[in-house]
Amino acid sequence: MIFRNTFLFFFLTLTCINSYSQIGGGTTYDFLKLPSSARASALGGTLFSAKDKDFNSALNNPALLTDTMSNNVSLNYMNFFSDINYGYVAYTKNIKKNQNIAFGIQYLDYGKFNSTDEYGNINGTFGASDMSFNISYARPVKDSNLTCGATLKTIYSNFNSNTSWGSAIDASCVYVIPKYNFGITAMVQNAGIQWKTYTSGGTRENLPFQMLLGCSKKLQHAPIRLSLTYQNMERWNMVYDTITTSNIKNYKIKNFGDNLMRHLIIGGELIISKNFFVSAGYNYQRREELKIENRKGMTGFSFGFGLRIYKFQLSYGRASYSIAGASNTFSIIFDLNNFYQKKQAN
Repeated sequence: MIFRNTFLFFFLTLTCINSYSQIGGGTTYDFLKLPSSARASALGGTLFSAKDKDFNSALNNPALLTDTMSNNVSLNYMNFFSDINYGYVAYTKNIKKNQNIAFGIQYLDYGKFNSTDEYGNINGTFGASDMSFNISYARPVKDSNLTCGATLKTIYSNFNSNTSWGSAIDASCVYVIPKYNFGITAMVQNAGIQWKTYTSGGTRENLPFQMLLGCSKKLQHAPIRLSLTYQNMERWNMVYDTITTSNIKNYKIKNFGDNLMRHLIIGGELIISKNFFVSAGYNYQRREELKIENRKGMTGFSFGFGLRIYKFQLSYGRASYSIAGASNTFSIIFDLNNFYQKKQAN
């Protein structure tokens, strides 16, 4: 009953909000598109579809929440460009058999800026930040291999004295076939509305809405898992318009393969043992948009690793956005049950 009423609420909410397909500077609260964890960053920002007890995977895809994650805590930190810092803190709890809930705080701190007057005189400093308070819920559909989940986000943004807040919903379903180590997922991400604009009487801005389809497959006779994500299903043309001082030239799709690849994110993992894995990813769209023709470097590529030490699961991800720099993400997951058990034993 709870599951049915919850998703009825999500459905009714989605039907009364506007959904937009614009990308690349046409949306607000863009920090919601950043990878939630080191593993996601290392895989190119891909939508993970495999159920493997990794709580961080469920931060991006709520349908991956399982009973085995109960009482897990996830701490994620990204050292982004300049003085920008990004993080995600979350906790999950099993509330009933096959019914799980998670609470999380997602934040982006842009650092400090000089406040100046019209003559360039510095009058002080001010800060800017974005934050989202998230609640997720998931459960299987009639004890089948199909699991559905959703995340409700309450978003707050602050730029000096200008503030804004809004709401968004992620909804996803995952279908797994354990016999073939295969999982497929469909997701609606950041469907919502900006309730309060940054300025009084301002026009409401669009949220970074998108629809995604992803799959993951672990090879039967090799310790390799492959992932593929098709992003921005709601929009086919992913090529930006190029604006110059003399004219505006609209690029139309001349190459079907090029535009198709802009939708795809490819990821892979080498599972060396149950306590150690190595990840890599390739984001073609990121590479095409941020590369410099004569110095492409590793733009669009990402890599990382994960290991389990004692009672902690540690992971690291590095994603190259351009030759100017890359993001570094660190994640820690630990199960509070392990510490309770030790305390009770003593």
